[in-house]
Parts: sequence; C-alpha cells; structure tokens
Amino acid sequence: MPQQDEAGARDRVELFTDGACSGNPGPGGWGVVLRYGTHERELHGGEPGTTNNKMELTAVIEGLAALTRPMPVVLVHTDSTYVLKGITEWLAGWKRNGWKTASKQPVKNAELWQRLEAEAQRHGTVEWNWVKGHAGHPENERADKLACRGRDENR
Repeated sequence: MPQQDEAGARDRVELFTDGACSGNPGPGGWGVVLRYGTHERELHGGEPGTTNNKMELTAVIEGLAALTRPMPVVLVHTDSTYVLKGITEWLAGWKRNGWKTASKQPVKNAELWQRLEAEAQRHGTVEWNWVKGHAGHPENERADKLACRGRDENR
C-alpha cells in the first residue's frame, strides 16, 4: 500500500496558499508551499499597494503558474473563503453574466479570476480545500509567514 501512496504522490501536487495585507488596501504579500511527493518549494512575493483578496488570489495563481507541466491532480489548500467560493460557486455565473455580479456590478478582480481559471485549466483535476487560518495548520502557517515576508519586502 505505501508504494501506491508514493506513486499517487507523483501524480499530484499540493499547494498551500495564503495572502497578507497591512491595511486593506496597503502593502501586501502572498505565499505558497508547493509539495510534490517528498519535494517542497516555497514561493513568495508582494505589491506595495493592494488588497488582501488580491493577494489571496495571486498566491494560488503563482502557485499554479510555478508548475512546469500539467499535473493529473492539484490539491489547493486556502484559508480564503473568497477564493474557494469564487472558483467553485461564483465564477460560472460571473462568466455567464459578462463578468457582472448578480447585482449587475463589475466583478472585482476579474482579471485575476480569469488568470486563475486559465492556470487551473492546465491541469487534469484541481481540488479546492478550505483550511482554517491561524489555527496551527503547519503548511498554512508556513504560507502565512511567506506572505508576510512578501508584504514586508514591498513596504
């Protein structure tokens, strides 16, 4: 059975993502922990004037973009209900409505949602998982530290 787990791990990548912002808007950062089998890679970056939601989205986009080839399965772990609901519940309606919300307002961060969808479509299956932030989840805590580093480097 462990051999199957190891083989299965070669067919999938896990992304643990987080965004951070000081002020909203303000300097912001994003962080990603990528796991492929036993290999891990950390990514981070930021912007001097942004929002927390933009950084949460950017973390997932950058994590997916860092994958050099399409993967059969990508597991995305985020503490952002905005990202989770946006990609799994709201996106289809926004597209159907010409990137307008149900109240006919332009979708905020539409260009980031479009980039996220394009990156996700490169892979076989993308599974979206919510984790509670700041609750001791080891990889989420690492992603948070990376996001804070990205924010602090862009003040």
